[in-house]
Amino acid sequence: MENIKHNNEYKSWLTDIKTRIKQTQIKAAIKVNTELLRLYWDLGRDIVEKQLKSQWGDTVIRQLSKDLKKEFPDLKGFSSTNLKYCKRFYLFYTEDISIRQQIGGVIGQQLADQLQTTNNENNVILHQLGEELGNNPIFQIPWFHHVHIFSKCKSVNEALFYVRKTIENGWSRSMLTHHLELNLYAREGKAVTNFAVTLPAPQSDLAMQTLKDPYVFDLMTLTEKYTERELENALTENITKFLIELGAGFAYVGRQVPLNIDGTDYPVDLLFYHLKLRCFVVIELKTVKFTPDAAGRTSFYLSAIDDIMRHPTDNPTIGLIICKEKNNLVAEYALRGINQPIGISEYQLTKVFPEQFKGSLPSIEEIEEELNKKTGDKGIGNEETRE
Repeated sequence: MENIKHNNEYKSWLTDIKTRIKQTQIKAAIKVNTELLRLYWDLGRDIVEKQLKSQWGDTVIRQLSKDLKKEFPDLKGFSSTNLKYCKRFYLFYTEDISIRQQIGGVIGQQLADQLQTTNNENNVILHQLGEELGNNPIFQIPWFHHVHIFSKCKSVNEALFYVRKTIENGWSRSMLTHHLELNLYAREGKAVTNFAVTLPAPQSDLAMQTLKDPYVFDLMTLTEKYTERELENALTENITKFLIELGAGFAYVGRQVPLNIDGTDYPVDLLFYHLKLRCFVVIELKTVKFTPDAAGRTSFYLSAIDDIMRHPTDNPTIGLIICKEKNNLVAEYALRGINQPIGISEYQLTKVFPEQFKGSLPSIEEIEEELNKKTGDKGIGNEETRE
């Protein structure tokens, strides 16, 4: 009995119990979040209805906050600010934006009429909320994710895009904020491609949604007259940021990957593997305006990788040309006669220093060394306190 903790049957049983407890904790956390969001939804609806029927202004919110905090002193979420968020939460998903923009301290009859007769798009959403409350995606993400979403988004469709992306990718609030600030909704799936004619329907749709236009690179080491190799170096030195911008599913394989063809090496700028698409992705960087010869060169790389590196179970290799500028019509013509899947996007840099600063910018190592001096070599942050 003393050695039971070393017994294999006991260890297996203990592992099973731990797994069940963790699953229960996860389910409980999800249920708590869902119930909290339902409560906030109901509070928002009640506030709207009371203000409509009784013509109460925001005074009722302040009084309600005071009374709820007095009754439930240990519970958070009943501040005047949060109750106003509850109201916005409800209105956002049930109101046309042109009506929402007219809302003041007292909601008028026009809003009351709008609550009864929304457009077809919002009627569908209202039906989902009413009939499938617990399953609706808006009840599956944390509350303050919602606050960021309805504070930034201009339409229900845009908001639901970020809600679904948060669920699919497990975004933290900071990651969600990052994608909101860079307007992912307006960029995803906007690249010029020939996927519709070179890939089967299910894969072509997914591949299309995988690409963006433009890509936004946050790099601090480039000056105005940077070269393609310097851009490539900066992206690979900041590979984590690069992968975040590329999106979920990209796995980095290498840079300047040599393709040996008849004794000659042809280096690929950047090579990735996409875990969802199950294929290699060739990325060609161009610091100039797109020209048709770039499509031909990328097509050459795709043919070579399909013959040399592609596994029989892999899907056809995809090419992505990321250039400083492009003309969409020229891009479409360039891809029309190519039978390999290629996309063409532009890129933008958030930070580029004037050329005279070249050579005077501190390196990452120098920045870290200076920070360590100031913090007594204790580091610059506690991981537990970061979001």
